[in-house]
Amino acid sequence: MKPTTEQDYRQRILAALVHIQGHLDEAVSLEELAKVAHFSPYHFHRVFRGMVGESVMAHVRRLRIERGAYRLKFSEQPVTRIAFEAGYETHEAFTRAFKAMFDEAPSRFREIHRSLPTPAAESGVHYDPDGKVAEFAPIPAQEPPPDVRVEKVDCLRVAFMRHVGPYDQVTQTWGALIAWAQPRGLVGPFMMMLGITHDDPEVTPPDKIRYDACLLGGDDLEPEGDVGVQRIAAGDYAVARHRGPYEKLGDTYAHLCGQWLPTSGRTFRAGPGFEVYRNSPHDTPAENLVTDIHLPLES
Repeated sequence: MKPTTEQDYRQRILAALVHIQGHLDEAVSLEELAKVAHFSPYHFHRVFRGMVGESVMAHVRRLRIERGAYRLKFSEQPVTRIAFEAGYETHEAFTRAFKAMFDEAPSRFREIHRSLPTPAAESGVHYDPDGKVAEFAPIPAQEPPPDVRVEKVDCLRVAFMRHVGPYDQVTQTWGALIAWAQPRGLVGPFMMMLGITHDDPEVTPPDKIRYDACLLGGDDLEPEGDVGVQRIAAGDYAVARHRGPYEKLGDTYAHLCGQWLPTSGRTFRAGPGFEVYRNSPHDTPAENLVTDIHLPLES
């Protein structure tokens, strides 16, 4: 395998940024952006967030509002048209978003601003009327960064129940899986609880997010009712230890994908990762929760 360098990743994300600038009037396709940047669709959005400092959707929204500010300053287009072209269905929604960024309503902004202010952006990338992005600044590493290691994982056979919806609503699914597993001898002090995260909540609508609550089992596992059986592929995995609330897992994913990966000489293998929960929120304060994030690597 040819080693992948930090500069390679930077150029690939830059290609995606240029593509976004040139297609602001179109619906953003993560699959298309991943193809432009030569990343697996499973991991592109996390690499993007980790290097750029905002999700793809947040980046697109910001550029569209910046473009709206440019058009308010340099054109006579009515605010309603500018709002629609920025992706907002109502003048009121655009006004709220615009005011949050520029501290002025669009009409007032048009009246008083003689120069175009630049909103904060960690990457340094802003709307360009010519669609150009010469370079960007990857965000600095977290302080302190989470622990990351590479592990060889054997094939894991798990019983699972699928949850579709926000991640913070998986408690009922876990309760049903544990109730099924208890009389079958899968519940105990040494059980391994895993979560397979198919989607990123920063880019997937809440009602479409897929999550598999899993318990490690043996070769005799058989599907039954709502409980399925699947195998987690063997191979090398990048493992990052997250300490703290589950709500902050996205920050550790961003570090792993956007900061550790570009300097590791490795690349992610297509396919979802999984999380191993080393303790439980039922008897552990949120700040003391320990979760090991596993993302698959090419050999």
